Amino acid sequence: MIIQKLYSKFDFLLDSRILRKDEEKFFNKIFMDMSDSVAACALRELSCYLLRYYGKKVIILMDEYDTPLQEAWVHGYWQEMTDFIRGMLNSTFKTNPYLERAVMTGITRVSKESIFSDLNNLEVVTTTSEKYKNCFGFMEEEVWEALKEYGLYDKRQRIKDWYDGFTFGRRQDIYNPWSILNFLDKKRFSMYWANTSSNGLVNRLR
Repeated sequence: MIIQKLYSKFDFLLDSRILRKDEEKFFNKIFMDMSDSVAACALRELSCYLLRYYGKKVIILMDEYDTPLQEAWVHGYWQEMTDFIRGMLNSTFKTNPYLERAVMTGITRVSKESIFSDLNNLEVVTTTSEKYKNCFGFMEEEVWEALKEYGLYDKRQRIKDWYDGFTFGRRQDIYNPWSILNFLDKKRFSMYWANTSSNGLVNRLR
């Protein structure tokens, strides 16, 4: 469904006269019941079309790459999903000549010996890395400025007690953006982050 929606955003390419007949035929294969092989190479093919249309290689941002894998483990189709993901990652990233760069995010540590064994040139950035340490949440000084703007600066110690819980690299006092934004909106303290994800995998393995 996600791939289908992505293609629908670029359906103007069908009228742009940049696609060959075989490419138009492939484009029209992108629908809910497409085969795994079509889905696996869909992003690579779309990259090719976009490079030809815009004259620039593409940047691909893949958020929560590991969520389908967690769901597959919990619901019993792990082997089928890993076979598909491995082929998709190879086509989309390793063998994609139309790719400028890519960023993948997830909560599961990337292992180059698992589904990523067929990829190279990966730079792994984790919560212990110094690189991008200021980019994963709100820094304390940013939170204080927001509190001043909303007239809530007197709440800063309670804000710190509730939401100052992250360290990236050696940078401390990192605040969860979702919690801070919800507090600024609702003006009350709550465990906002606790209800944003599933614990299915933890419950299955404990």
